[in-house]
Amino acid sequence: MATLRTSLPATVQACRTGGKKPLRVKATRPVPSGLSNFRPEFKPASAELRFSRQSRSVCQERNQRRAGLTPLNAVADDSESAAEPKASDEKDVTLYERPGVEVPDDIESKDALFKALGASGVLMLILGVWNQDFVSEHESLCMIAVFLLGYAGIIFEETVAWNKSGIAMIMAVLLWTIYALGAPDTTLVTGELSEHLSDVSEIVFFLIGAMTIVETVDSHRGFKVVTDVINTRDSLTLLGIIGGITFFMSAALDNLTTTIVMISLLRKFIPNDPKKRMFFGGAVVIAANAGGAWSPIGDVTTTMLWINGQITALNTVSDLILPSAVSMIVSFGAMALFVEEAKGDTGGQSEEADLDFAPGGKLMFYSGVSSLLFVPIFKSATHLPPYLGMLCSLGYMWLLTDSLHYGKPGRDKLRVPHNLTRIDTTGVMFFLGILLSIASLESVGVLKNVAVWLSDTVPSTELVAGAIGVASAIIDNVPLVAATMGMYDLSEWPADSELWQLIAYCAGTGGSILIIGSAAGVAFMGMEKAEFGWYVKKITPWAFLGYVAGIGAYVGQGAVTSFFATIPAAVDVVPQIQSAVHMLPGQ
Repeated sequence: MATLRTSLPATVQACRTGGKKPLRVKATRPVPSGLSNFRPEFKPASAELRFSRQSRSVCQERNQRRAGLTPLNAVADDSESAAEPKASDEKDVTLYERPGVEVPDDIESKDALFKALGASGVLMLILGVWNQDFVSEHESLCMIAVFLLGYAGIIFEETVAWNKSGIAMIMAVLLWTIYALGAPDTTLVTGELSEHLSDVSEIVFFLIGAMTIVETVDSHRGFKVVTDVINTRDSLTLLGIIGGITFFMSAALDNLTTTIVMISLLRKFIPNDPKKRMFFGGAVVIAANAGGAWSPIGDVTTTMLWINGQITALNTVSDLILPSAVSMIVSFGAMALFVEEAKGDTGGQSEEADLDFAPGGKLMFYSGVSSLLFVPIFKSATHLPPYLGMLCSLGYMWLLTDSLHYGKPGRDKLRVPHNLTRIDTTGVMFFLGILLSIASLESVGVLKNVAVWLSDTVPSTELVAGAIGVASAIIDNVPLVAATMGMYDLSEWPADSELWQLIAYCAGTGGSILIIGSAAGVAFMGMEKAEFGWYVKKITPWAFLGYVAGIGAYVGQGAVTSFFATIPAAVDVVPQIQSAVHMLPGQ
């Protein structure tokens, strides 16, 4: 084994230390055999690793671009003018500056320290005030307090800088712990927890499968099939095309994925006008949420209702597609009439060359969409849980990518295993935590009491569902719908009743009223840097108008259906009336 000793040239050392006394760095470490082919080359102890000649200004500019513990990469070369080290060489031999000479900002960041102490302080405070006797006697009160506190943390996650997934998981554990402390027998609590976990797991597995399939299609650039049909410079025409594609794509995929895809496409169609592109992005949010409301796989809330048996696939599509379409058309029509950005020319598409399909791109697009549409067919045919159909579709896509890319170098990123790493796992963990939290409130009876209070206070089903939809614009619609599922019993409100269908519609489209009301809106906010106030001014009035119009369309549709349903009964009564008339005196 040879040893490596390095000495840094004085010029580079002075640059690294800001002109102070240069730091002499000597490193002695064993060098494994067989590495002589890599750069830098390892030589006996007498050899030096010489750096390429750089001026002080160049070195300082490099330091400004680097943050934290930046490695000084040595490049061995027999000539004085060695080539710049490659990215692949930087990881072979690195010499880090000693702490105390130049401490990185991220290590001594007080902000990070305060956040860590704050998180620990919250947990210590909970343990410090924990009193088992008090918790046991005031079980419901303590659980409501913990839920409201955790929910506040979820709403203001950007302010407190804590991810909502972590908050939801801690909240779920605390709620079930309080429930167990107040129960006479923890075995009963464990049984209820296992039962609820079974239901929640169905949703989690469903989401993991759906997101992986969509990521697989996206990695093959399969959505280019959709983008190739859009070719116009007129703003109104583009608005209609974007709205129609988003509406139906959201129903087949989901509103979040569709929003991400369409916002990315808008950067190609409207590259030079940020204000117009931002307006079109707001329209995409409306169309995506409206499209997801009438499909059992188009929105997380409708998926939850479908999996738990509150709605069925065929009736949801047939009864909600018209109200959802009315909601989008009314919103888009109003924006076309009164919003300046909806008029004029788009300025043309981006001049950047379009990326072609990845190998098998078209095949993966049609296969992915077919796999997602297979799920409701599977459930209807077998009466098995939808997540089994989704897992079957994921397995098919997995085998398809393995067969398509087997033995082809550089295609590992197109396979399902890599796409599994790209899905939003934090979102999945959030759903797990929030659904388990809601399940604990259902088990203790809190949600049932809320349902009784709502029924006594607001007897109208339309008003209850409408209020839930407006509330979903302010807070997350997932816990709202989850709570509603525990508030109303299926024995009293059977599947596909007016309440469940209105909740599916209102929770989906109501999220468009505010930018923070849906996952699609939050994604749009992050991608286009849209502000809350701008959305309220430019999008909220038209989204709310469409939301109310959709409710009206659903109620009107029900009235028309009921009217035509009474016609056969009225026809059957006609002979009886005629007989009664003939029996009258004088006839």
